[in-house]
Amino acid sequence: MNIIQYLTTIHFGAGAVSSLSQTLNELGITKPLVISDHGVKAAGLLDGDAMQVLSSTPIFLDVPTNPTESAVKEALVAYRQQGCNGVVAIGGGSPIDLAKGVALLATHEGELEQYAAILGGIPKITNAVAPLVAVPTTAGTGSEVGRAALITLDDGRKLGFISPYLIPRRAICDPELTLGLPPALTAATGLDALSHCIETYLSPRYNPPAEAIALDGFARIWEALPKAYANGADLVARTEVMMGALQGGLTFQKGLGAVHALSHALGGLKELKLHHGTLNAILMPPVLRTNASHAATADKISRLEAAAGIVGTALADALDDLNRKLGVPGKLSTLGVTREVFAWTCERALADHSHQTNPRNLTGEDYAEILESVM
Repeated sequence: MNIIQYLTTIHFGAGAVSSLSQTLNELGITKPLVISDHGVKAAGLLDGDAMQVLSSTPIFLDVPTNPTESAVKEALVAYRQQGCNGVVAIGGGSPIDLAKGVALLATHEGELEQYAAILGGIPKITNAVAPLVAVPTTAGTGSEVGRAALITLDDGRKLGFISPYLIPRRAICDPELTLGLPPALTAATGLDALSHCIETYLSPRYNPPAEAIALDGFARIWEALPKAYANGADLVARTEVMMGALQGGLTFQKGLGAVHALSHALGGLKELKLHHGTLNAILMPPVLRTNASHAATADKISRLEAAAGIVGTALADALDDLNRKLGVPGKLSTLGVTREVFAWTCERALADHSHQTNPRNLTGEDYAEILESVM
């Protein structure tokens, strides 16, 4: 196990989950609320020796695919009734983001909406946020080191809650916990991580250290994800993908772009229960083609192609090929998306915080053309 101190303290490597008990002691968490989901529990990931420290603690498993305000409120009731003083999130991005919402409202008064970034909530979030430990069981969202939580409000808006105080106090990243991920989920979460590295790298915000991290994470995932997909027991490939996902999360300070503006909006279609990583995978090629007309972006895309060893083809086309190899649907219509939601989706995308850091200033018509290209 390695300890990395960058934005937060990260325990990384095979067997890292064994540090959980010591981590709780260091943070003074005597009674955590465990937030996970039924899939993680069914996979037996809550039953290992390292998890026995949590055997007598309350647990909340009813986490939706896309975290919701109502689920945050339900978990918060359990947190308060059980007298908890911290949160442990075990799972993918959904449990971790939901846990951030609980840690926030456990110590901040009022409705969740007032803390949304797009509504001026960033300065309202203080260091009083309850201590949170994140233990990812997928390699995708980077939420274990990210400063944001994406939560769908009761009115259907999927909003970002952003603050350095929402970064988990500890991230325990153990690639052994990802060995049982099925191929489809390996692909969807890994491509989510790849999209983070690409979009943060292309963001126009000036942050060369973050760009270097994003470029390295992109190259790791590009090389290792097909191997992890083909052989889920390949611990070396799993480790590389998890590190790439972690690096994507470390670069969120640069902001994302149009891929996430659209996927956040589409994720608000609660009746479809669309997977965030799958949406990002489908949207990444057409967004790259749209952004490539920007000279500075075209130069950066060339550097991404060089880092991945892509020769003789455009990155967008190479991503299309990768999606096919990893069994990702090629069209939004396959997921149940219809043209009737285009206007609503484009409106939400324009209002999303990720829209602001896309390298090109896109219009609603631009977003509609991107959606049409993958229908």
